[in-house]
Amino acid sequence: MDNLMTRQLDLILREGDVDFERDFDLEIEPNYLDQKGQKWLAEIFTDLGGIGAIPLLQKLKFDFKINRNLFVYDAEYHFNRYRLLTFRSDLYSELNFPFLETQKRLCRSYEKECLKVGMQERIWSGAPIAKHSFGEASEPGDFSGNGAIGWKLSAYNDAQFDLQTRIHGYKLFRITPYETLMTGGSLKRLDQLLINPKEEQRTMLLNWFIRKYQS
Repeated sequence: MDNLMTRQLDLILREGDVDFERDFDLEIEPNYLDQKGQKWLAEIFTDLGGIGAIPLLQKLKFDFKINRNLFVYDAEYHFNRYRLLTFRSDLYSELNFPFLETQKRLCRSYEKECLKVGMQERIWSGAPIAKHSFGEASEPGDFSGNGAIGWKLSAYNDAQFDLQTRIHGYKLFRITPYETLMTGGSLKRLDQLLINPKEEQRTMLLNWFIRKYQS
């Protein structure tokens, strides 16, 4: 998702002469999704209140690609009760995702932040397919009934990203606004650092990013 954060990271990577691809599209090979994968996605879809056939993405878009490493920036609206629900799937207990525990913690801790940006119609109700898959959205802020169908669709699609990148042979890194880095003797949130980073902070952010995929 193109936003101030990813644009700043783009500039920092270019300044650091990192060989990367911006806005990488991964074309999905349908045959890679076996019966177990289909079962996982179907269960997640049902747990979220999905109706009818499970929708499958044909293409995944990532902010950055470095070799076989894919990076996606998760904005605040990704962290909520519905995304937390997806983590109950056997997908996450059978496959190892290094970001799992952090993502679960953020979903538990930052739903209020999600609400601040996530009650906009385009996020709360989502794309037209959200209504087709999850029914009519409740009023913004109301989690009774069908709740935030746009959030549900986002959570389901995030699970697709997690599974499909793995079965296509890539390693996925989820970057969040809530990551903290030490600078000037104190911890600062990533989203705050990326608003207008000073030169020494840009170097620090470059090293942080490189360490992610080299560790």
